[in-house]
Amino acid sequence: MPELDVLRVFCDEQGRYGNPLGVVLDGPAVPATRRQELAAELGFSETVFVDDPATGHLRIFTPACELPLAGHPLVGTAWLLARAGQDLSELNPPAGPVATWVRGDQTWIRGPLWAAPPWRLHEMPDAAVVESMRKPPKAGQDADQYWAWVDRSRGIVRARVFAARYDVPEDEACGSASMLLADRLQTSLTVFHGEGSVVYASPGPDGTGEVGGHVVLDHSRVVR
Repeated sequence: MPELDVLRVFCDEQGRYGNPLGVVLDGPAVPATRRQELAAELGFSETVFVDDPATGHLRIFTPACELPLAGHPLVGTAWLLARAGQDLSELNPPAGPVATWVRGDQTWIRGPLWAAPPWRLHEMPDAAVVESMRKPPKAGQDADQYWAWVDRSRGIVRARVFAARYDVPEDEACGSASMLLADRLQTSLTVFHGEGSVVYASPGPDGTGEVGGHVVLDHSRVVR
């Protein structure tokens, strides 16, 4: 039976908060026909199945569907593979090669923005409005990041993501939406996300975006 590592990605500097992520390093132990069902049972915003740790080939599933690329799963998996002795310079999700590197105590990835989920980015009047939100303000919005400047001169943003399309009512820390926002604003960002997570994002070259942050391992367990 395969082992599941449960991480928290985009923690603050004290290792608090972060978006939970499930990673099965022995992906082939879970049949392709079982993966979507298992991701739904686990209930994390994403679960990753690593099919080849040596090359970084992997697949990413939300509780509702498979994704070609996602931020926090790739950051978390890069960190976990390095911890397991596979210090890779790129991962290979369905979207194609994604560069990865370490900057200080943060793990980063760079991926093609065309492959990111189609988040809609909504600027709000101020951070207090974002803080006070309890549900998306308009019916039918299901893949949306709501954000506001905290300090424009320092690139600090407050954001939250609602993702009913992927069966994730609210995503604690969304890397791909933060990549898209940094690209739209054409500046590096520190995004205070969800309850207290911290996402770092920057525009990348040639239609790419970069995202990084702190990762911790919560626990490991066997899954069926």
